Amino acid sequence: MNLETLLILAGVGHFGILIASFMVPKALNWKANLAPLPPFLRTLFWVYGAFIVLTIAGFGTLTLLHAQAMAAGEPVAGSLAAFIAVFWSARLFVQFFIFEADAFLTSTARKIGYHTLTLAFTAQVVVYALAAVAPCFCHD
Repeated sequence: MNLETLLILAGVGHFGILIASFMVPKALNWKANLAPLPPFLRTLFWVYGAFIVLTIAGFGTLTLLHAQAMAAGEPVAGSLAAFIAVFWSARLFVQFFIFEADAFLTSTARKIGYHTLTLAFTAQVVVYALAAVAPCFCHD
């Protein structure tokens, strides 16, 4: 499988991650769990979530529009690939070292979902890191 195909799959993968993200508020009972917070903080929480959704949708869209440029190692596209790799690497760091999700992993479906997302984040890191550095080794 070539790098451009991997990037297209990664671009589509962002939208799969977003589908899972839309399940989070209900699965984690945000309505009840955020209720004790002051209204500003509840709103801030939702706004941050919306910006994350917008960022992930942007990553997917930009990748699908520019997978060929990323695979070819064009400078701006390569920089975008590097940034996306850093973003997902940071998300994995949070997954492994900051989040304590065990209290919410109360069913087999939630455990499978959580671990599937971990694999998806890892795949994003690998593909985008490859796109950021591979063209450096493939050109004369």
